[in-house]
Amino acid sequence: MKKIIFVVNPISGTQSKELILSLLDEKIDKTRYTWEVVYTKRAGHAVQIAAKAAEEKADIVVAIGGDGTINEIARSLVHTDTALGIIPCGSGNGLARHLHIPLEPKKALDILNEGCLNVIDYGKINNTDFFCTCGVGFDAFVSLKFAHAGKRGLLTYLEKTLQESLKYQPETYELETENGVAKYKAFLIACGNASQYGNNAYIAPQAILTDGLLDVTILEPFTVLDVPSLAFQLFNKTIDQNSRIKTFRCKKLCIRRATPGVVHFDGDPMETGAEVNIELIQRGLHVVVPYVEERDPANVLQKAQEYVNGVKLMNEAIVDNITDKNKKIFKKLTKKG
Repeated sequence: MKKIIFVVNPISGTQSKELILSLLDEKIDKTRYTWEVVYTKRAGHAVQIAAKAAEEKADIVVAIGGDGTINEIARSLVHTDTALGIIPCGSGNGLARHLHIPLEPKKALDILNEGCLNVIDYGKINNTDFFCTCGVGFDAFVSLKFAHAGKRGLLTYLEKTLQESLKYQPETYELETENGVAKYKAFLIACGNASQYGNNAYIAPQAILTDGLLDVTILEPFTVLDVPSLAFQLFNKTIDQNSRIKTFRCKKLCIRRATPGVVHFDGDPMETGAEVNIELIQRGLHVVVPYVEERDPANVLQKAQEYVNGVKLMNEAIVDNITDKNKKIFKKLTKKG
């Protein structure tokens, strides 16, 4: 009999975890598995729970939560024989989506029953593990705003993104890899182990979890007119084709900026010094995955709706920004008059 530890983050995402837990007795194969459910009580608690499970030789630790919960659990499972399982119920579910783990709990539990394992790469940013994406610049700044937003979910994230995007100032970065040094003025620099942030927003569409390489995406300064095409390509897996985008692959990356600031890893913000060191570690984590990539038609509709919502919010933000600027110009003109 194999042992599963289900780790529940009661505050992640927007859906009830009790409904998922009520399915365990119905769905889990009792001839193969015994299981236990543990709730996290604070930030960082999942790290401890998973470390204890790995020490006690549990076969699988399942994250019932979002990318933050997955990150905490996976950190304690790297280079052990205990595998990570995922029942996605966070705000973005980036790693689950990349692995084609269904968002529907019943189907995700079926994946656990199949028990198919793969070994994937992971990254480190200033010695902190990440499994999906990390980066500096605008996306890190937004992750800090989102962490303090109170509400969770896609619309909150898009709202924070749009509020800040129209006033955020790009920075100049020096990037050093095994292939040399270059300077870029950039809105953001994203490093993908997986292909997306979450919500099918593909910032590194060519990224593969088992190729031993970081996929680096640099978004150079852009105008309001570029926003619709960038948004469309982000959700359409083609952002690497945009003229404002530069991409490359590497095993190690050192980012130097003018001052200390925020970075993000798997969507969580972290303050670091002016120098940021990122590296890729090969084949470090066992993960429970589907036998065959599932093509769910509902996922296509979901992606389309997310894009429509995003464009709607972007348009509203752009109109509000232009209206606000026009009011200021009008006030200045009337004062002069």
